Amino acid sequence: MSDVTPAATSRRVLLTTAGAVGAGALLAACGSESPSTPSTPTGASDPSAGAGASTGATPAGGGTVLAKTTDIPVGGGVIFKEEGVVVTQPTEGQFKGFNNICTHMQCPVSAVENGKIKCQCHFSEFAIADGAVLSPPAPRPLEEKKITVENGEIRLA
Repeated sequence: MSDVTPAATSRRVLLTTAGAVGAGALLAACGSESPSTPSTPTGASDPSAGAGASTGATPAGGGTVLAKTTDIPVGGGVIFKEEGVVVTQPTEGQFKGFNNICTHMQCPVSAVENGKIKCQCHFSEFAIADGAVLSPPAPRPLEEKKITVENGEIRLA
């Protein structure tokens, strides 16, 4: 006869489930910045400061305004956590949008530096031009996000 009672089993299941939920919350808290604050790489202007601030408004042309084109540094980019997108400018006048979630363990990417989008969870790196994996363990490129550029504004389509 087993000395495990239904009550003991229920507590065990409850504790195991609570542990899994806690671990999920810990992974979700991978980033250190508040979700409403875009990450600004070294040398980049902060789109939340001054006239280039993202309003999050949906203009008549459609899509959420993320930033002005002048807010995205050439050869770099800015992470917009709340909108779930990284906007880069690989070469002058060329803007790209990518999902801000790493394809390895779904941590949010944390920086755009030296022509790379970086994930600090496990150090994957992606190209700012096409989201291609430059340094594993990420198994595939970042998903492209549709953005539009019109009248000096970058919008999430």
